[in-house]
Order: sequence, then C-alpha cells, then structure tokens
Amino acid sequence: MKRRMVLLSTAALAGAGCSKYGEQSAPQAAATSAPPASEPASAPATASPPSQGEVLVKAADVPVGGGTVITDKKVVVTQPKAGEFKAFSAVCTHEGCLVNNVSDGTINCPCHGSKFRITDASVVAGPAPRPLPAEAITEKDGEILLT
Repeated sequence: MKRRMVLLSTAALAGAGCSKYGEQSAPQAAATSAPPASEPASAPATASPPSQGEVLVKAADVPVGGGTVITDKKVVVTQPKAGEFKAFSAVCTHEGCLVNNVSDGTINCPCHGSKFRITDASVVAGPAPRPLPAEAITEKDGEILLT
C-alpha cells in the first residue's frame, strides 16, 4: 500500500510541475552575467581594444627576450631580440582569458596554462587551439604604436 501511495504522490507532483509548461517564470538570481567569485580577475577579457595609432608602451619598458602585457588594451608586446618588436592579442584563444605575463620565452595564460612563443605567438602548451592573433605595430620615437 505504501508503494502505491508513493507512486501516486510522485505522479501528482510531476503533473503539477507540467501544468506550468509554457508560462514564463520570474528571472532567477543565478542567471546574472556576473562571473563566479572563484573566476580569475583576467577572465573574461572586457577591456576595450586599442585604437589605431595609439601608444601601447615605451620601447624601453619591453624587456629583450620577454614582453609586456598591456591589460587595458588587450595587447601583449614582445621583444624576441634587441630592437625587434612584435604584438599580439592578449586574449587567449582557449577560453578568452587575458594572458598575464611573459617569461622564459612564452606568453602565459593564467586560466588553464596555455603558453605562446614570444616570436610568433604559436602555441607551446595547450589547451589553446590556435596562436594569438598578431597586431600591427610600429616603433616611433621610442614608443610602440598600434598601426
């Protein structure tokens, strides 16, 4: 008898839930666009892209064999060898996090460990599926400008 009562109760609850099918419910608090508190500050990338001709960084601030991440512009500028400057998007091709540092010849993403070469932004370590896109730059009067 108890089994029959449990089955009938379950059927009644299921039917009650289905009776609201098609009706819109009130918005849920969990459906907000704010990222969870445990998500790194660099994810997702929300800074605005730099405009053409904009100064990104002073050439002297980009170490030889390394690079500098310009977080607010979502660009990373590298100097693989003295006087050779390269620039790439700072938005990781895996999940859209911003890379946060350049060390030991790689541009590094803090979210899932992707690493990109400072020479051409090709993937050294995944999970990133593609290189970072290149950005066109020029050096003028000791400054690196987006072109």
